[in-house]
Amino acid sequence: MHEIPTGEILKALRDLSAERVLIQTPEGLKREAQYLVDFLEENGIEAIISGDINYGACDPADREAKLLGCDALIHLGHSYMRLHLEVPTIFVPAFASVDVVPALEKNLGEIRKLGTRIALVTTAQHVHQLDLAKEFLERHGFNVIIGKGDSRVSWPGQVLGCNFTAAKVDAEGVLFIGAGYFHPLGVALATKKPTLAVNPYSGDAVWMDQEAERLIRKRWAQIAKAMAARKFGVITSTKKGQLRLAEAKRVVRLLREHGMYARLIAMNHIGYPALEGFDFDAYVVVACPRVPIDDYENWRKPVLTPREVEILLGLREEYEFDEILGVEREKDEPLGIAVHGVRD
Repeated sequence: MHEIPTGEILKALRDLSAERVLIQTPEGLKREAQYLVDFLEENGIEAIISGDINYGACDPADREAKLLGCDALIHLGHSYMRLHLEVPTIFVPAFASVDVVPALEKNLGEIRKLGTRIALVTTAQHVHQLDLAKEFLERHGFNVIIGKGDSRVSWPGQVLGCNFTAAKVDAEGVLFIGAGYFHPLGVALATKKPTLAVNPYSGDAVWMDQEAERLIRKRWAQIAKAMAARKFGVITSTKKGQLRLAEAKRVVRLLREHGMYARLIAMNHIGYPALEGFDFDAYVVVACPRVPIDDYENWRKPVLTPREVEILLGLREEYEFDEILGVEREKDEPLGIAVHGVRD
């Protein structure tokens, strides 16, 4: 289960004088969203649940909320991200209730293989326990560094599927706390340091070095498949937190400078079936890096990231993971509202 701060949410909505809200949730929090709707309606606020798939804080449904006449959007399950928003948006990270210390204690022997000076990172689900984890590890002789990260992340030590700046510190290795492979795999690729993932639910520990090498081999295979391509579709996302139009235009320009045919495509949900009618030999996804990496087997044509295009064109030799970095906020940029103490 995850902690949903209903009282904080209700206070934020009343501060906004909101009468109707849209609740957006990832797949794993749909029951919590239904509970939240019940709670809000009991307190006199009309609530609608968005049934669309949500991919993260980079994918707010503020446009949909405005279309539905909502006064605010509740973005459940993800941490605050600086975006241009059409309605007031309350970012509500859902903290996991599992204690992370037992899994760390069980795997102390493996953690010691990272060295004595280690970076500690996690996702939004466990970031509230990072200080507890740090204290435990320091009692066992480790020098623990929790990196700040850039403006795209909310907390020190937090990594996203597209941003690993909090892991890029002066350390011998990186300890990731959390479930799943993609985040620690991204950490290993982005830092090029030994990375150990400890799962607080199962208690298992997995070294990501071999997984990173396996993924790089697969990505080189995609680059090799694209060697014969002459027509490229360069895809930019219309999701607010994934929109990288300038980068997409740069990729188009690079391809054309090397004699390729390249056209810009804008999409919200990026998937190969919607692209089958086009006459392109390969695609470049300038959006969430998980799309070309997680879903490449579902694409009948090669699909690359911007940095892989640079390898393809001979502009880069070493493999590097694609990231979306934070940017400085403009003075008149609308702000979201964050609960659990994350304020701008």
